[in-house]
Amino acid sequence: MNDTQGDANDSLILERDGGVATIINNNAPMNSFTLEYFDALEHALAELRDDPTLRAIVFTSAGNRNFSVGMDLKQLVSGTGRSGGFDAVLDQRMRVLATIENMHVPTIATMFGYCLGGGLELPLACHFRLCASEGARIGLPELELGTVPAWGGTARLTRTVGRSHALDMILRARKIDGRRALEIGLVQELHPPELLRAAATELARELAAMPPASVRGVLDCVVGHGDASLEEALAAERRAVAACAGTNDLREGMTAFIEKRRPVFTGD
Repeated sequence: MNDTQGDANDSLILERDGGVATIINNNAPMNSFTLEYFDALEHALAELRDDPTLRAIVFTSAGNRNFSVGMDLKQLVSGTGRSGGFDAVLDQRMRVLATIENMHVPTIATMFGYCLGGGLELPLACHFRLCASEGARIGLPELELGTVPAWGGTARLTRTVGRSHALDMILRARKIDGRRALEIGLVQELHPPELLRAAATELARELAAMPPASVRGVLDCVVGHGDASLEEALAAERRAVAACAGTNDLREGMTAFIEKRRPVFTGD
């Protein structure tokens, strides 16, 4: 069943198809991240986080030209006028991206056209990044503005591609294409631009069919404890295994393996 919240005048459109949610930044053609979008995004994520039927989230943007050029710089003045000043705006960005990174379901970003500044930092917070095979321009060019990435880009890019590639991209303000992004491990897949969103939806449905308790366990182990000590990481894995014990999904998985058929997981 398809369900859409929002309209053409909204900064964010939320679509639901069963357990898959699609969040659309509705600010074409550049799809800069406005204050209104992040307010709506924080609200949407708070609701989705508590939804037991949610299985995966796709992040994309309106139109077919750009994922996002990052923060709407025209809103710098209005941002500093908010309660708490510009620090409050940055705090919200960091808080929202941390929520995306630590969701209990897989998060997927579609990357096409310009993916710059915050337009790369949001995908870096996602668990999967699918990129257009042509036309993508990906980077953290903040040094060209006399500043540094401010939404966790230095940390997440380094953890994703390694220090050498991160320094090369950030210090030289390099904008790479999809093929280079795949080479250095920044994205997992390339797809023709016209098929990118469909590929992300297909991946979301694939992940949504997996046993939810197992998915939560893997995300906690890999994302939540991937940088922990070996002892802490192994303890997290043991807890994840225990959480799956006795579930109907575990029994279904074992039975399907013995019967040589595809399992049908229900989340029980």
